[in-house]
Amino acid sequence: MKEFPKISDAEWRVMQVIWASSPITANEVIEQLENNSDWKPKTVKTLIRRLVDKKVLGFQKEGKAYLYYPLVSENEGIRVESENFLKKVFNGSLNLMLANFIDEQRLSEEDIKELKRIINGRK
Repeated sequence: MKEFPKISDAEWRVMQVIWASSPITANEVIEQLENNSDWKPKTVKTLIRRLVDKKVLGFQKEGKAYLYYPLVSENEGIRVESENFLKKVFNGSLNLMLANFIDEQRLSEEDIKELKRIINGRK
């Protein structure tokens, strides 16, 4: 697969809406984001245009509207962003990241069981 482009936090929020509701118009994206952001419609449209330019979004014209859809899966985006986070913050060390999260978070018995299940499934 081709290299996943770097997307900003704001672009990531737009992608989350599109992954959840595609195909979707720019106005529908704006409506979904207006409750939890103070972005103007022009800002959202700029973010959409950037994502199209980065070849993360595709579009098709339907009447006067453009319908936007993802060109990459949400799972692929999460995988790449997770790897980037791990490299940036923990120098690529999964052990260091897990140790940090376990030390800093209060894990319930259910959380611990789930982590054990995941680890045992990888053996």
